[in-house]
Amino acid sequence: MILSCGEALIDMLPRESTLGEAAFAPYAGGAVFNTAIALGRLGGKSAFFSGVSTDMLGEILAETLTASKVDIRHLARSARPTTVAFVKLVNGQATYAFYDEGTAGRLLSVEELPVLPAEVNALFFGGISLVNDPAASTYEALQMREAPTRVTMIDPNIRPGFIAGKETEYRARIERMIARADIVKLSDEDLHWLMGPGDVSALAGAIVAKGPKVVFITEGAEGARAVTATQNRFCPATKVTVADTVGAGDTFNAGVLAALDEAGVLQKATLAALSDAVLDAALSLGTRAAAITVSRAGANPPWSHEL
Repeated sequence: MILSCGEALIDMLPRESTLGEAAFAPYAGGAVFNTAIALGRLGGKSAFFSGVSTDMLGEILAETLTASKVDIRHLARSARPTTVAFVKLVNGQATYAFYDEGTAGRLLSVEELPVLPAEVNALFFGGISLVNDPAASTYEALQMREAPTRVTMIDPNIRPGFIAGKETEYRARIERMIARADIVKLSDEDLHWLMGPGDVSALAGAIVAKGPKVVFITEGAEGARAVTATQNRFCPATKVTVADTVGAGDTFNAGVLAALDEAGVLQKATLAALSDAVLDAALSLGTRAAAITVSRAGANPPWSHEL
């Protein structure tokens, strides 16, 4: 089982009421939440850990997870409110107003960390949940606790605007978690934010040298690559008509994890020597699944029968 650990929130998207009035509609979201959903839909054994409210918006999150076959037994439920992001669209570009203070997700503490059963063989971390304490430190503590015996993967999904004023602390946390992780996924933009300018393959190799066994780099419409100490495999993107790119990277992560788990290599020992065929299969499922997500509006990952 793969446990995705990170943010779950409600996006309030602009709509129009039947009377023509401006309105907002609630949609479940969050990068790590999306990965858990995508993994469940792809047929993987998916579970989710986060601080989730018992309020009506928290119930939307829990019900959405369950509908996509995600195990929710490890949720840290509390009466604190749900994180909400109001979305404003101007000429198709989205801006966000986050309401996160005092929420179930933001105030997640080390005392709420679950005791994990043996069936959990991998943990996934990432997103904006790694920005603000106490939750950010709580997730890092969980990775630190589990990394010696279970596979961990991180996709920081860096949002420079969201971390403004916290860059030093945030960068230090991400670098520590990357060094502990077995698998790292970065977009090419994230890679350059962390490592500066340069050749993508060379920079990915420098990430591998920090400790991970394999680094996956997504390169937008070009495709994605997997880099290890001795391999550099590339898979072109599936060509589709793009509706939007929301959830593309999250779905790619789920495809990679599902493929590695299906191949039986999502264990610390086996990740050290992945074959070209296994890496190619992971890249293929990740890019094909992401292509379906970007072909339709919003973060709506595919089910396995759609691939």
